[in-house]
Amino acid sequence: MELPEPRWPRLFSTRFVCTVATLGPIGARLPAPGTWGSLAGLGYFVLVFRHARWEVIFAWTVLLSYFAVAFCGDAARRMGRTDPGEVNLDEFVVMPLVFLGWRAGYAASLPEWVGLLAGFGLFRFYDILKPLGIARLQSWPGGWGIVVDDFVAALAACGTLHLGAALWVWLR
Repeated sequence: MELPEPRWPRLFSTRFVCTVATLGPIGARLPAPGTWGSLAGLGYFVLVFRHARWEVIFAWTVLLSYFAVAFCGDAARRMGRTDPGEVNLDEFVVMPLVFLGWRAGYAASLPEWVGLLAGFGLFRFYDILKPLGIARLQSWPGGWGIVVDDFVAALAACGTLHLGAALWVWLR
C-alpha cells in the first residue's frame, strides 16, 4: 500500500519549506541539528503541554506530524536527499510524545527536571540508534519515513521512561 504524501507544500517557495523543515537556523546552522531540534521540542512541550492531558498531547502531535510529513518530505525532495540531517521539524513535533501520561504514572514521582532530562536522553537514544525495528521505518516513502521513525522513537522513549520511573519507585 502506497502512502500518499501531502502535495500542498509545493505551493510554497523552497526557502519557506526548507526554513520550516529545519526550524530556521536551528537545523540550518547549528551542529547536531537533530539534538537541537529535540531540545527545541522539549521547550515546546514544557511551554505548551506541560500540564496537558495525554489525549491532548497525542491528538496535537498526530495533527502536527501530518504537517511535518508534508514539510519534511518536500524539503528533502527539494534538497535532493532522502533524510537530510538538517531537517529537524520531525524531532521537534514528536518530542511531547515522550511525556505522555508522565504526571499520572510513576514518572510523577521523579523530580520534574529528572523526568525531562531522562525523557530527552531516551528520545535521543532511540532516535539515533533506532533499535527495535525503528530503523526499518525510515524506508517508508518521503516525509513518512522521516517522521514515523521519530514518532515511534518518542513512544519507545515514553515507555522506557515510565518503566524506569516504576523501577525507581520500586527500588526506593
